[in-house]
Amino acid sequence: MSISVIIPTLNEAERIGPLIAATRDSGECEIVVVDGGSDDGTLEQAAGADVVLITQRGRAVQQNAGAAAARGDALLFLHADCRLQAGAFEAVEAALKDERVVAGCFRQRIDAAGWRYRLLERGNALRVKLWKWAYGDQGIFVRRDAFEDVGGFPELKLMEDLYLMKRLKKRGRIVQVSPPLLVSPRRWQQAGVVRQTLRNWVLLGLAGCGVSPDRLARFYPNVR
Repeated sequence: MSISVIIPTLNEAERIGPLIAATRDSGECEIVVVDGGSDDGTLEQAAGADVVLITQRGRAVQQNAGAAAARGDALLFLHADCRLQAGAFEAVEAALKDERVVAGCFRQRIDAAGWRYRLLERGNALRVKLWKWAYGDQGIFVRRDAFEDVGGFPELKLMEDLYLMKRLKKRGRIVQVSPPLLVSPRRWQQAGVVRQTLRNWVLLGLAGCGVSPDRLARFYPNVR
């Protein structure tokens, strides 16, 4: 099974080069970087990718463009502040050998010490176990045909990952695999663990009540 790793970027010059190198070290794959208009040299640092694209800003738009350009049987969407660990591709291949499985994600390891981060990891894993809601910082992987059949990511400004998983859940099994994905703590460190978690819950609740994710996006600032 061939795997394409799709990385959306926006002003990630410090991270993208090392991330591409680390992804190469994880195993055989195609790497597609899709930039949303960086002005900090991200494109130059992304030269080691197999494909580099420039699109309109927005993770959903960028990831859909990357999927369209990718050649892999499986698509793995990787945020620029996350990093795969050894054995990740083997875990994806093993999961997708089961024809009932259409998609999945990784367990997380937030790259910071402290019991609050360990609780976040457990809570996020439980969310996937109970509701099959994987977020982008959990490294979503999906069969190409299933991704195309559901129309890819809905082109929203926020929660595109959640709405994709809700579509995929209707098509088959969603699984969670190890080794864990190493995740930067930068968003929680800038906003505060409790504040960021409460913000996420409130936004999810409002979306569940019918408020458009595009409207909610103004309350979820970009972090770099």
